[in-house]
Amino acid sequence: MIPAIHIQDNAITLGKYRIAACPRALPSGRFAAHVSVASGRGSASTARVMSFIDDFATHDDAANYALAQGLDWVHEATQAQ
Repeated sequence: MIPAIHIQDNAITLGKYRIAACPRALPSGRFAAHVSVASGRGSASTARVMSFIDDFATHDDAANYALAQGLDWVHEATQAQ
Protein backbone atom coordinates (compact mmCIF):
# COMPACT_ATOMS: atom_id res chain seq x y z
CA MET A 1 0.00 0.00 0.00
CA ILE A 2 1.29 3.45 -0.91
CA PRO A 3 0.81 5.97 1.92
CA ALA A 4 -1.09 9.15 1.16
CA ILE A 5 0.95 12.31 0.72
CA HIS A 6 -0.46 15.53 2.16
CA ILE A 7 1.26 18.83 1.34
CA GLN A 8 0.88 21.99 3.45
CA ASP A 9 3.16 25.02 2.99
CA ASN A 10 6.73 23.71 3.29
CA ALA A 11 5.65 20.43 4.94
CA ILE A 12 4.67 17.03 3.61
CA THR A 13 3.02 14.18 5.50
CA LEU A 14 4.04 10.79 4.13
CA GLY A 15 2.59 7.90 6.12
CA LYS A 16 3.73 8.31 9.72
CA TYR A 17 6.37 10.92 8.81
CA ARG A 18 6.02 14.70 8.70
CA ILE A 19 8.74 16.31 6.59
CA ALA A 20 9.09 20.07 7.04
CA ALA A 21 11.49 22.38 5.22
CA CYS A 22 12.97 25.12 7.38
CA PRO A 23 15.02 27.43 5.11
CA ARG A 24 16.97 30.17 6.84
CA ALA A 25 18.26 33.45 5.45
CA LEU A 26 22.04 33.84 5.58
CA PRO A 27 23.88 37.14 6.11
CA SER A 28 24.99 36.98 2.46
CA GLY A 29 21.35 37.17 1.31
CA ARG A 30 21.33 33.52 0.23
CA PHE A 31 19.44 30.72 2.01
CA ALA A 32 20.47 27.62 3.95
CA ALA A 33 18.41 24.44 3.70
CA HIS A 34 17.27 22.58 6.82
CA VAL A 35 14.68 19.81 7.10
CA SER A 36 12.86 18.24 10.03
CA VAL A 37 11.61 14.65 9.76
CA ALA A 38 9.24 13.78 12.61
CA SER A 39 7.21 10.73 13.50
CA GLY A 40 5.01 9.61 16.35
CA ARG A 41 2.79 11.60 18.66
CA GLY A 42 2.99 13.06 22.12
CA SER A 43 5.69 11.61 24.38
CA ALA A 44 6.40 8.90 21.77
CA SER A 45 7.39 11.40 19.07
CA THR A 46 10.86 11.72 17.60
CA ALA A 47 12.36 14.21 15.18
CA ARG A 48 15.53 14.36 13.12
CA VAL A 49 16.75 17.75 11.90
CA MET A 50 19.27 17.88 9.06
CA SER A 51 21.25 20.90 7.84
CA PHE A 52 23.02 21.04 4.50
CA ILE A 53 26.25 22.73 3.44
CA ASP A 54 25.02 24.11 0.10
CA ASP A 55 23.37 27.52 0.03
CA PHE A 56 20.66 28.66 -2.37
CA ALA A 57 19.70 31.85 -4.18
CA THR A 58 16.04 31.76 -3.09
CA HIS A 59 13.93 30.65 -0.16
CA ASP A 60 11.95 28.33 -2.47
CA ASP A 61 15.11 26.68 -3.84
CA ALA A 62 16.31 25.94 -0.30
CA ALA A 63 12.87 24.63 0.72
CA ASN A 64 12.58 22.39 -2.33
CA TYR A 65 16.05 20.95 -1.76
CA ALA A 66 15.31 20.31 1.92
CA LEU A 67 12.00 18.57 1.14
CA ALA A 68 13.68 16.38 -1.48
CA GLN A 69 16.38 15.36 1.00
CA GLY A 70 13.75 14.62 3.66
CA LEU A 71 11.77 12.48 1.22
CA ASP A 72 14.94 10.58 0.29
CA TRP A 73 15.65 9.94 3.98
CA VAL A 74 12.11 8.62 4.58
CA HIS A 75 12.29 6.35 1.51
CA GLU A 76 15.62 4.92 2.70
CA ALA A 77 14.33 4.49 6.27
CA THR A 78 11.19 2.68 5.14
CA GLN A 79 13.10 0.41 2.74
CA ALA A 80 15.34 -0.75 5.64
CA GLN A 81 12.30 -1.97 7.62
